[in-house]
Amino acid sequence: MNTFLHGLRVMAYLLHRLAFLLICLGALCAVGYTSLSLAGLMPWLDLELSFGGVPLEKAGVWVQSILTGFMVALAFFLPSTKRILTLENSHRSFQLGMHDVARAYHYAHAADRAGSFKLSSEFDSVRERLVYLRNHPDLNALEPDVLEAAAQMSHISKELANIYSDEALARARDFLRQRQTEVETFNARLGSAKIVATELKHWLHEVELEESVAASQLERLRDELHEVLPELGKVAILEAEVERDTVTHLPRAAE
Repeated sequence: MNTFLHGLRVMAYLLHRLAFLLICLGALCAVGYTSLSLAGLMPWLDLELSFGGVPLEKAGVWVQSILTGFMVALAFFLPSTKRILTLENSHRSFQLGMHDVARAYHYAHAADRAGSFKLSSEFDSVRERLVYLRNHPDLNALEPDVLEAAAQMSHISKELANIYSDEALARARDFLRQRQTEVETFNARLGSAKIVATELKHWLHEVELEESVAASQLERLRDELHEVLPELGKVAILEAEVERDTVTHLPRAAE
């Protein structure tokens, strides 16, 4: 798709140049021929025209003169079009240059983050970066002005490169990776604790249920003893013996 668009732009550029050349040649030819016609060296354009049934005399002369004037006016209009094309070409060149500067700055900034530049003074720092960019295999086709601009930009952002250096980013990633491992371990322990809490809650419910059943059975046994032994003395003796031999109060799990 990019190749197709580039081909269209090239074709439009060539057609525009061809039209510019043809208009200039047409204007020169029209002026030259009309001048020769005025001098009587060349015949005027001969046309038979009429308007409202009335024939127009010397219609060819008027048509030739008007066409010549139109071609001359069009030729005077072409310099403004040329200025527009010049501005468009300079804009494309500026965009291309900024793209190259950004690409060179990317390499310089990456090297700065890796700690490749050690000089601190501005002149030495820019020169060190410029030498690095000139020796870079991917930037050997760029102009010196582009590399110099990228080196100066890299020197201005060296503090940012120190803050976000590769070593600092590696430490930050290790720290975050360790924190993530700790969180995963905590979540695993929390899940195990939830399982144990659920088991203990279920166990407590079962113990309480068993205590309730045992208490109801003891109450039923007392009622049966009251029916079988109506004498108060014997009932008291039997109740004391039952209380000694039977667990009357089971300890609760919560205690």
